[in-house]
Amino acid sequence: MKLLLSVLLALAPGAFAQEAGEVTFSSDVSLVNVLVTVKDEAGAPIGGLSAEDFTILDNGEPRPIRVFERRTDRPLSIVMLVDASLSTGIQLQYEKASGKRFAKNLFGEGSHPDDRMAVMKFSEGVDLLADFTRSERVIAKGLDRLKPQTGTSLYDGVLLASEELERRTGRHVIVLITDGGDTTSYTTYHQALEAAHAADAVIYALTVLPVKADAGRNIGGERTLELLARNTGGASFVEVGQEALDRAFDEILENLRTQYLLGYYPPEHNDPKTRFRQIEVQVDRPGASILARAGYYVPKERPKLLPPSPNEAIRLAPRDKPGWRSIDDPKPADKLKP
Repeated sequence: MKLLLSVLLALAPGAFAQEAGEVTFSSDVSLVNVLVTVKDEAGAPIGGLSAEDFTILDNGEPRPIRVFERRTDRPLSIVMLVDASLSTGIQLQYEKASGKRFAKNLFGEGSHPDDRMAVMKFSEGVDLLADFTRSERVIAKGLDRLKPQTGTSLYDGVLLASEELERRTGRHVIVLITDGGDTTSYTTYHQALEAAHAADAVIYALTVLPVKADAGRNIGGERTLELLARNTGGASFVEVGQEALDRAFDEILENLRTQYLLGYYPPEHNDPKTRFRQIEVQVDRPGASILARAGYYVPKERPKLLPPSPNEAIRLAPRDKPGWRSIDDPKPADKLKP
């Protein structure tokens, strides 16, 4: 019997609802790409599957698989997005050491020659510490620049990392290292998640200092990281100490090296009340579990913006976007959270 694993967005119904006439949808029908990791009951990756072993449902409707790559070797673009807030200051030293070891393994034997990694940090603002590179020295230098600062703009970091990845070809991954508590973002959780989906980015979230979610919140503390990871096809880890963090990095790398790529054309979107469409993945392996994205957003038409120069430091957002600020600008009083 086919094992059905529903990867549904764990958010309140209607969270993405729009009033009729409020959204203009793109008329292009784009291929939907789904990166899939299949694991057995012991948690080991399952290789050797064929397209016939998979079924994809788009909002409950089966869709023909048009692209299938077994153990895809498309190049990786990874953003290591590190929380540099004061609350994680004690953990920064072993985060740096584990990050350097991860880079060494990523670019080691069996890597794609076009694999690249960047380092970004977020506190009150967001900065690019190392642009996309294969140089372990550049990555190490970027990680060494991490210093504790005030504020935690986690959602801003996810949004900007996703925008950087969206410009690149191949597979997109965000390795997010944080305690999960956002305090200073302009971006909301839903905006950050939509940006990750738009970039086809898989998020692996590592909680280095567990923070209990506030009473009554469903996207606070560790819950935030679990949702971001699960809904983009990644995984979340709660790790304290360098050895535990190293093990998490090893598992992430193993997942990335055993991914299947499935692509399909979505049905015509004709529901003006919602932009989010759910994806369900089935695999013909009893007892197997799947990591796959929860769905995608039907894109809105938007004007094309010129990308920044490759070496331009990332700020919290371009100055020509209303409501955003440079990392160097003071935070307006009316933007401060209570």
